[in-house]
Amino acid sequence: MAMAASTPFQFSTPAMDVERAVAELRYGRPVIIRDGKQRLAALALDSVAPDLYDQFAAAVGNTQALFLTAERAAKLGLSAEDGIAVPLKDVSFAEASRLAYALDVDKPRLWQDGDAAMQAAAELARTALLLPAVICADVTEIEDRFAACCSLDHGLLAKVSAARQTFEIVVRTPVPLKDLGRADFVVFRGGLAQKDQVAIVVGKPDTSRPVPVRIHSSCLTGDLCGSLKCDCGDQLRNGLRQLKEAGGGVLLYLDQEGRGTGIGAKMRAYGYQHKGLDTIDADAMLGFGEDHRRYEAAIAMLRLLGIAKVVLHTNNPSKIAALKAGGISVEARVAVTGTVNDENVRYLETKRLRAGHMIDLSAMIAAE
Repeated sequence: MAMAASTPFQFSTPAMDVERAVAELRYGRPVIIRDGKQRLAALALDSVAPDLYDQFAAAVGNTQALFLTAERAAKLGLSAEDGIAVPLKDVSFAEASRLAYALDVDKPRLWQDGDAAMQAAAELARTALLLPAVICADVTEIEDRFAACCSLDHGLLAKVSAARQTFEIVVRTPVPLKDLGRADFVVFRGGLAQKDQVAIVVGKPDTSRPVPVRIHSSCLTGDLCGSLKCDCGDQLRNGLRQLKEAGGGVLLYLDQEGRGTGIGAKMRAYGYQHKGLDTIDADAMLGFGEDHRRYEAAIAMLRLLGIAKVVLHTNNPSKIAALKAGGISVEARVAVTGTVNDENVRYLETKRLRAGHMIDLSAMIAAE
């Protein structure tokens, strides 16, 4: 009996295309960004090996440039809203790395404004939790040399990021917690890269009324290790205690280390803070903006838990604005505080003065 010809399995979505490109950059391999007829080959400097850096330069005839974000350009003394592209002809891997990340670097003599494809490549690197310094080259005329590389349209990442994220509950199980009693841990899966996110349900909140909610972004150093450089661990534990005292509530624990930059970038920024920079300037030195956290996951998680109205335990007005924009009614706000010490007082002051956090630092110090 003749066998029917098998049909190749083909399945692709915009999110999958972005995720594949993210994975390629993390492995230190080139990605092709399509912008109309233009083809831009991009490598993330943070992950590429020096020998591949040299191979890439040879493949593009030494026409590659280093794209730096507007934040990094500003730290080099240049004003460029679209970032800058610095020619890398005969520039070594070590020299390019210094230009991209180091302190006390002379501003480049030659540069041009970045373009949309370069910006998309940098955002892709940031999504991959890499520093947004990208080696770029126009390969429109030599695209065949990069035929094996992953490619995507430059506007795809923005569309995927802006799209409403879909999540599902994977499991819900009780966990007894010290000083809190029973809590339910609810694991959600979804969004870009299908990350697992966790909600900790303390007590039995009444979802027919505004539910006490705390949105907490992960902080390995503070939450797990008790770092004195921030107040994150205090806010985590105090936030859970406040939810219990309120008669029950939900803490959403989001995988957004380093205000969305990742643990590697966060540790680099810590190094710059040791040299005198505040937390926002340290991130800008690495090419990041003030805060890259997003809250679509939090909104999706609340909806799945049947929560439409909240009393938000936060000091951050951005969280209030994000929930409201996502259709969650924020009925009231409750401050969440931690302990002030010599190591974190400047960090707290920076959050108050530069990030607009609603912190009464004088009262916190007086309460010590």
